[in-house]
Amino acid sequence: MNRMPSFKARRLSLAIGSALAVAAAGALAQAEISGQGAMASGSPVPKAVSVSQGQLDAAGNDSVNNLLSNLNYAQTRYYPGTQINTKNVDKLRPAFLFQTEVLESMETAPIVVDGIMYITTSYNHIYALDAATGKEFWHYKHKQGPVMTYCCGPNNRGVAIMGDRLYMGTLDAKLVSLDAKTGKVLWSTQIADPEAGYSETMAPVAVNGKILIGTNGGEYGIRGFVKAYDANDGKLLWTFDTVPAQGHEGTWAVNDATNRNLHRDIAAEKAQLAKDGDFYKTLGGGVWMAPAIDKESNTAFFVVGNPSPDLYGAERPGDNLYTDSIVAVDLNTGAYKWHYQYVPHDVWDLDAVSPVILTEAAGKDGKMRKVAIHGGKTGHVYVHDRATGELIRFSEAMVPQENMWVLPTKDGARMLPGANGGVEWSPMAINPKLRLAYAANLHQPMTYHVEEAKYPGGKLWLGGAFKVIAAEKQWGRLAAVNLDTGKMAWKFDTDQPLIGGVLATAGDLVFNGEGNGLFRAFDAASGAKLWEYQCGAGVNAPAVSYSVGGKQFVAVAAGGNTQLDFKRGNSVLVFSLP
Repeated sequence: MNRMPSFKARRLSLAIGSALAVAAAGALAQAEISGQGAMASGSPVPKAVSVSQGQLDAAGNDSVNNLLSNLNYAQTRYYPGTQINTKNVDKLRPAFLFQTEVLESMETAPIVVDGIMYITTSYNHIYALDAATGKEFWHYKHKQGPVMTYCCGPNNRGVAIMGDRLYMGTLDAKLVSLDAKTGKVLWSTQIADPEAGYSETMAPVAVNGKILIGTNGGEYGIRGFVKAYDANDGKLLWTFDTVPAQGHEGTWAVNDATNRNLHRDIAAEKAQLAKDGDFYKTLGGGVWMAPAIDKESNTAFFVVGNPSPDLYGAERPGDNLYTDSIVAVDLNTGAYKWHYQYVPHDVWDLDAVSPVILTEAAGKDGKMRKVAIHGGKTGHVYVHDRATGELIRFSEAMVPQENMWVLPTKDGARMLPGANGGVEWSPMAINPKLRLAYAANLHQPMTYHVEEAKYPGGKLWLGGAFKVIAAEKQWGRLAAVNLDTGKMAWKFDTDQPLIGGVLATAGDLVFNGEGNGLFRAFDAASGAKLWEYQCGAGVNAPAVSYSVGGKQFVAVAAGGNTQLDFKRGNSVLVFSLP
């Protein structure tokens, strides 16, 4: 892969250079109905489409549909069907290939409802397809506003569905609702101001008549949040700010979650805080990925990204809550329940981005407990008590760690992992029978460079740079981690860093894609490679599985990745047995 001298130059300039169409932003409307009456091109889906709350609740046991971007509210990415399994996966072959008109990075997870597939692309296109043949029904193109300010590619990670409606976040920071049968826009709500650095690439979550969505923008000095909107009319129901206004500093943690010293000058930070306590308004804390939902406890769980500016911590003294944290809030009101911070006062961009999984694991006493787990850019899988947030354990490091928490310098300080991870945004998967979690990891040695930087008003605000070390090899690692012990059960190393996500199935398979175009299946217990297919472009999206007419399919997008500059494409490939 091509290497640029600065990691952030690659990660952001490609995304921003073409996308930072800065113009005067219009007034923010609570429920902008100007899009109402718009219609997608093509023809309506030839059947009624509707998804009940009961179906969403039971999605984890549904082998026919794929109703959520991470398969179920627990986000296990574990498909319960067994038709494709370790004994026959070597016979897997393409069933169809669907090409979109957008040749750009793809991170979408297709939604499938009763044989109808909905996929998204970069720049907020949606396609409705026959999930067995690839026949296109309708195609919606979102009309972007005058301002788009986003990080790491013009991606979209998928839609949410509830009732007969689809929901999508957009690059110009809107939430739109469409008729699932026709593609007609029903309402559009402005979430935040793109001129201030806000954008939307995450797949929303639909639950109990609400649409939950976070925000991007940690590289621009936004104030992060998760918001809940009324699914019927787009009215705001509640907001949880990931950077609290009051009491946002004060614990002054010396160590990270693994009890390693962060080398902070806390005296200097306290002195700076006494001079300026207003910086919470630009502290970052974006929420990149979909929240997990526990209906029993009425809780939403999500992870929060990096503070702003990324490297120059003098602008933001203190622990910078709730950046780099896992957070639990009340589903009905957004009220805070608990949080756990992995990297207080992060100056390495090792933020929390891979989505939370809800499952069970052995506690310190050996008894099974309900847990929330997260795969970190640090290379650890963290296991928390779901009710209290207590950190039960963290896994052994899945990738090399060196010079941990060395402070960035003007000339550059080398530390591993690099700023991409570990586990980037890539969703993990679990196999509850085998007690294993599967994580796609990166290894990219980097140096961390810091420079003074004042808030630039919604523009890129890094306070330095992360630079890939050209002389050092980069690679990827698919790792299986035992949930009950934190030990790696197996690992499979790849020639290129892994970014995209994992699918596990009850057929004891694990599917994962690579930037070189390879899409692979592994034995979930041993890690043995069982099958692979060359997709022609980077497979940097998480796969899904579903069935139509009793036949199981596996679908994955092959569009490459902006962040790591993997080969672009425009296709969704769907596989089945002969």
